[in-house]
Amino acid sequence: IILYYIILYYIIIHVGHEITPNCGFDDDGGRHEATTKPCKTNTFNNGSSFHCTLCSLCQFQTERPCNTTADTVCGKVPVTQRIPTTDFPVTTLAYQGPNLTPTSPPSRSHNVSWAAWAVPLAILISIVLVALSAYVFGLKRKRAKAFCRQPSYINDGFAPLTGSSNGSDVEEILCADILSAPLQSVLDNLDVLEELVILLDPESHVRKSTKHLASHCAFPSTWITYTYSMKDSKSPLKAVLEGVTCKNPDWTVGHLAKLLKHMERNDAIAALAKLKTNKTEV
Repeated sequence: IILYYIILYYIIIHVGHEITPNCGFDDDGGRHEATTKPCKTNTFNNGSSFHCTLCSLCQFQTERPCNTTADTVCGKVPVTQRIPTTDFPVTTLAYQGPNLTPTSPPSRSHNVSWAAWAVPLAILISIVLVALSAYVFGLKRKRAKAFCRQPSYINDGFAPLTGSSNGSDVEEILCADILSAPLQSVLDNLDVLEELVILLDPESHVRKSTKHLASHCAFPSTWITYTYSMKDSKSPLKAVLEGVTCKNPDWTVGHLAKLLKHMERNDAIAALAKLKTNKTEV
């Protein structure tokens, strides 16, 4: 009997209502509101939960709307029936004078012939585009090689290279006589050396500098720090080049160009291209 009254009390209290936070008690034990409160609009509680639940939405038809004690009752999903149809052949009559002669529907041979030609035509167009792209690429490579043979294109106001690392190889940028020249020729050409100092000595967070070049040449970090501390009296780049020529006298300009390429400093490689203006000295 006690269990029956407890269940009856639970149903009476909770149908259409929900439990308030902390059952209406505050932190000091006092009651500031009722134990339950009515469900809000578009919510319900049929006694199976302590809190109200959102009403369901019907996709097609609503038989009974939602209220605070029961959810929405939706109608059955309508079933569409397909009516079988029968296709009948149609014959058209063309008027040609006094006599009527039956004519058949147009043939599909034209559509079939076009479909047969579509695939070979697409393949032919693709081959032409690939051949044209290869021709343009080869033409650009020839122009890059021709640039190395024309010293008139290299001057102080023209930089043929960008800062990107995706350009041509150093063998296509610099001529063979420059690549095979000893590294000492860079130190001997004061104009080229001064331009390299201006490009590489300043420290930058965006572009690699003489510090990175010295690191690639296996100089210790203490030596690099000391060299930069003395940059007011001597260029760090000049000190690096002098140290490399002492340790590796067989190094050429090609070795330096490859390191600059690895550092993505094509502007410095463009400065090395100016060594060709003094070919007799190289």
